[in-house]
Amino acid sequence: MIDSPRLELLLARHGRTIAIALVAVGVLALLASGWAVANPATTTTPQYAEERVSSDVDTSTVVVQDGTLWNEGDRLENSEVYLLNDSPELTVEPTTRLQNETDGTPIEDGDVHHELTLRFEATRNDATFWNETHTLIDESTSLENGVASSETTVDVESYRDRQQQLEAELSGVGSVDLVLEFRTEYDTGTTGNVQTASTPFRVTDDAYWLEESLSVSDEHTHRTGLEETTESRSLAMIAGLSLVGTLSLAAGAVVARRAPIDEEAARRAVHERRYAEWISRGSIPMWIGDYHVSLDTLEDVVDVAIDTNERVVHDEQRGLFAVVTDGVVYYYSDRGRWEETAWPEMNLSDQSTTAADADGDVPISPDDLDLEGSAEFDDPEDGFDGDEDVWKKL
Repeated sequence: MIDSPRLELLLARHGRTIAIALVAVGVLALLASGWAVANPATTTTPQYAEERVSSDVDTSTVVVQDGTLWNEGDRLENSEVYLLNDSPELTVEPTTRLQNETDGTPIEDGDVHHELTLRFEATRNDATFWNETHTLIDESTSLENGVASSETTVDVESYRDRQQQLEAELSGVGSVDLVLEFRTEYDTGTTGNVQTASTPFRVTDDAYWLEESLSVSDEHTHRTGLEETTESRSLAMIAGLSLVGTLSLAAGAVVARRAPIDEEAARRAVHERRYAEWISRGSIPMWIGDYHVSLDTLEDVVDVAIDTNERVVHDEQRGLFAVVTDGVVYYYSDRGRWEETAWPEMNLSDQSTTAADADGDVPISPDDLDLEGSAEFDDPEDGFDGDEDVWKKL
């Protein structure tokens, strides 16, 4: 038995609907948990690869005569300065590397084109008004282990002589500079670009050098595909759905199997719980009060008690709630009128039928009983003290 009058009243009114709803929720929760087990979560993640393309221009020379600093045949590489008499020719070697940075492997199927030029520029007030370009390298190079290389040799003395000639012609008009410019065009198969770098090429009567190093690099990111990852769904979610489903089905079964609840009795129990502070248990004599007023609900009786500042007495034996004030009894009982509450509820027809079936005799009706003249049911001379005396006599 559920010790909650409100819940009892709710079940009395909507028990069938609640049972159906609980069963539906239980079935849906169990189906959802089964679906979660059978259909793991799939996550799709884009995959990317990174590529790096770097280009450098290396310089080197071979010493052609013995001297204080070097001996003939010595090879100088990427030096800050070269002496013109010891090293009159400069070897220039552009190199481009194509690398897959994601897996650390070289790119073998790319295309690389190198261009290397020496350009004379005549300038005045920082503006170029004349130039002359000499192409040193203009070729597509093959890749070997991801590296493309080119090579050329520059006769530095000839470029010094040409620069001096131009400076003599433009004396007092402008200055003449020599610029080494590198350009590479590449295609890795997924991306392509052009790299450029330049630096002044200084040449004097005694030495030559590059003002800056020729080095440039690019980094590229490209999408390679999608990766699907399958993972089981949350065990907590599956367990929660299963628990909800099981409890809902169990609760639905309990509600469905409960005996039909008397809605009126449940409503009265709610009122009893609500107005418990105004109700006392006791025994109400049958002959108390001069007038008896039947009210429709227990709530009406409590209202009378509140208005008159009296207590409601609950006589459980008679199933009666009553307030007595000024000789008037205000009462409520689900058994009916005041006189009908004097006797306990009994199903006489069922009892008589059962007795007749057991003994094989036909039940006797109350009219056939001759109770007149029996002194057993006469009032005593001094009367009854109360209902308790009546029940004792009976």
